Parts: sequence; C-alpha cells; structure tokens
Amino acid sequence: MTVTDYVPVPARLDFDALAPTLARAVNDLDEAATTELDRAGIAPALRELLRLRASQLNGCAYCVDMHARAARAAGVAPQRVDAVAIWPESGLFSAEERVALELVEQVTLKATTKVPTECVRAAIAAYGEAGTAALLSLIVAIDAWNTIGVTARCWPTSIRRAD
Repeated sequence: MTVTDYVPVPARLDFDALAPTLARAVNDLDEAATTELDRAGIAPALRELLRLRASQLNGCAYCVDMHARAARAAGVAPQRVDAVAIWPESGLFSAEERVALELVEQVTLKATTKVPTECVRAAIAAYGEAGTAALLSLIVAIDAWNTIGVTARCWPTSIRRAD
C-alpha cells in the first residue's frame, strides 16, 4: 500500500477560523492545565499517555496521532505508546500510571461511569489532592480538544515518512 492509496477524511468545518475566540480559550485552558501539571510534578511522558488515551476513547484521529508522537518525543517507549489502548491487559504500566489511566477513562466516559468515588480516592492516594486536580485539569482540556476535533475534523492527519 502506498501513501496515495489512503483515503483522506475531509474536514467538516474550520473551527479555528469560525470560532477563534473559543479556539483561543481552549488553548488557554490547555495551557492552564499544563501549568497545574507542572505545579503538581506530573511528568510530561505521563501527560502524553493520558492525552493519548482520552483521545483514543473519544475517537479523535488528529489528537491520537499528535499525542502518540508527543509521548515518544517525551521518552515513552514505542511499545508502551502502542499498549496504552489496552493498558488494563498490559504489564507495561506502573501502579501509579494505572491509577491515572483509570481516572482518564472514568472521567472521559463520565456519562456512563459517573466517575466512581473509589477511582477518585485512588487518584488522591497516588497523586494527592493537588495532583488529582491537575490530572482532572488535563482531562477536561483534552476532552474539549477532542470534542472539537471529532465534530469539526478541522485538523487533518496524513502519512509521514518518519517521526
């Protein structure tokens, strides 16, 4: 299969141009979440794994591509990047990472999970209250980006020769 054999997924609307104030606000939200993550000492590699998992759950092709590349750039082994989609069945994640991945899943799927108390308690035990709040900030920000990306398809993905 060659690059020309792939079928591009067309954009639906140019969200950034049509809603520039909100696009900037979501970017500011993402920057604020990053500030909270820095303050809580959450490692960049874990952040990207969590963004990747939320993006997988939300079905955002652009964000899956971007955060998989960002995770590798942050030093995450390719095998772990590949395994994040099936993390509960994988032995490649620490107990602390598993707590964060569970929090991402429960919050991202909140309409059905209602984010169980046990999940939040586990996150607080692993990361403290400030760390859990920082993780929640990250999840809120990536879920906002995913909502825009999935609905508008405003940021196309394409085949690259290498990362």
